[in-house]
Amino acid sequence: MNVVPDTSVVIDGRVSATIDDGQFEGATISVPEAVVAELEAQANDGIESGWDGLEELQRLAELADEGVIDLEYVGERPNAIERGHASEGEIDALIRDLAEDLEATFLTSDVVQAEVARAKGLDVEHVSPEVREVGALTVENYFDEQTMSVHLKTGAVPKAKRGELGDMHYQAIADDPLDEETMDEYAREIVDAAKESSDGFLELSQPGMKIVQFRDFRIAVGRPPFSDGIEITAVRPIAQTDIEDYENAEELKDRLLERQRGVLISGAPGAGKSTFAQAVARFISDHDYAVKTMEKPRDLQVGPEITQYTELGGEMANTADALLMVRPDYTIYDEVRKTDDFEVFADMRLAGVGMIGVVHATRAIDALQRLVGRVELGMIPQVVDTVVYIEAGEVDTVYDVKTEVKVPAGLTEEDLARPVIQVTNFETGEPEYEIYTFNRQVVTVPLKEEEGGPGSESGVDRIAKQEIEREIRSIARGYVDVELRSQDKAVVYVEEDDISSVIGKGGGRITDVENRLGIDIDVRTHDENPNYGAGGGSAGASSDGGQAAGQMVTPEVTSRHIVIPVDGNHGETVEVQAGGDYLFTATVSRGGEIQVSRGSAIADELEQAIDRKDPITVVPSS
Repeated sequence: MNVVPDTSVVIDGRVSATIDDGQFEGATISVPEAVVAELEAQANDGIESGWDGLEELQRLAELADEGVIDLEYVGERPNAIERGHASEGEIDALIRDLAEDLEATFLTSDVVQAEVARAKGLDVEHVSPEVREVGALTVENYFDEQTMSVHLKTGAVPKAKRGELGDMHYQAIADDPLDEETMDEYAREIVDAAKESSDGFLELSQPGMKIVQFRDFRIAVGRPPFSDGIEITAVRPIAQTDIEDYENAEELKDRLLERQRGVLISGAPGAGKSTFAQAVARFISDHDYAVKTMEKPRDLQVGPEITQYTELGGEMANTADALLMVRPDYTIYDEVRKTDDFEVFADMRLAGVGMIGVVHATRAIDALQRLVGRVELGMIPQVVDTVVYIEAGEVDTVYDVKTEVKVPAGLTEEDLARPVIQVTNFETGEPEYEIYTFNRQVVTVPLKEEEGGPGSESGVDRIAKQEIEREIRSIARGYVDVELRSQDKAVVYVEEDDISSVIGKGGGRITDVENRLGIDIDVRTHDENPNYGAGGGSAGASSDGGQAAGQMVTPEVTSRHIVIPVDGNHGETVEVQAGGDYLFTATVSRGGEIQVSRGSAIADELEQAIDRKDPITVVPSS
């Protein structure tokens, strides 16, 4: 009897299994060179199935040595073009042709291959891939009740994150480092379990990286050359909560059930965002809402009534299109990070689907600001009307987001009324931020006094100063400094040579600026500024010759970089400002300079400021 196996059955290890069962004992196993080439290519690419198949060939060689079977390799090795079209069936066709030429039994665990071979008149033996019960993984032994994640790597001591939400500690959990052989054994066990058990599946399979979902565990397995050693990171949720466990639960429940909403659940990594999202998903699912999830990878712990979707065709946009046909009431979008994610989130929300997105943010307002520039400003409250900020496993802040047409806080002229996004604290009912367009810029203004005491500059003050400076710098040639006296009065200090230019004939020019900004402006020289030269100005020099608030610098533009020379502050973090406007934060090199690569967005903005002759200032970062 002659048997020709294809690649699928060799990878599954079912050739030797059928021989052990006595079905093909004494047969001649003719392995096509095309199978060997395909397995070799997969192994070279770091794909686990290639190694599995090569191990099966070794087992067949051992069975041949024992006289159980005869083993031969037949056919020609496929060329590069044929290997390149393997996904289109070229390799499969070569293997079937060999089976036909040898009048052999064609052995496969691929349903499509079996049906095609039968259609061509071959004698086909189809064996289904074996699914077996898989017990506990070895990596599970590193977990206890307080372990959220386990981190293993070749040559390193095993570590874990243990504790409670908000109080996690990254600690060693063994004395000795793991060797490569042990790590390889762990990695193979995890991948095999995902393939063989109905409790697991491969979420991602790429050369050098596999992500496995196995029961409650999400396990990432990295291999060289993607990682510098075999690394396994296993994560398991340590808490499952109900929405009633959180403060403001009743108000939040009423809000979620009132109608489909757009909600951002935000917080720092490990704060408990996903745990809260799971509680929300279970709650709304239990109250007659159809709930789905969009995740990559899928790691939310939800009930079987909630279907978890991942990328379709490699894009979440395709998943969204499919979900619109499924018509969920709410969709949980885990890990909204990139611009594409926000656009998909917004499209689904505007299509009428309730959307709950999980976003990394260190402040509640930061989650909302990440929509700015990605979604048209006026549409933001229609996309997101609720922001929930999680800290240490608790609901720290809930914001209500809505639009009003009003004069922004801190401005007084009625003709300055415009659409303003008002961000209100859900618990206190007090507005905390306003987001609006001011002189073609989108600004986020805090309405409460920031940390630093009564004398600290408010967000409105900073915006007003920036706009006044921008207007005056378009007229003056020298340095400009602005002092706000009240919400509708300011003093502008300029060089003596610029006084006449700024004021204009009969005061007409400064009057135009006042009308545009809705603020009274008094123009004076720097000599009349009590803080000038004493560290109080935006770039005033201190009495000892150093720079108190910042130093004015002269950048040098080279073919590849913009070089900013800095006197002092070596190794320190500083802010680079153009005309008082923040540009970016950088670290001063030991050589006393900051280099910015030309062609970047930051460099373009800096070059524009240099062309406008804006004063470039370096200010120590607070």
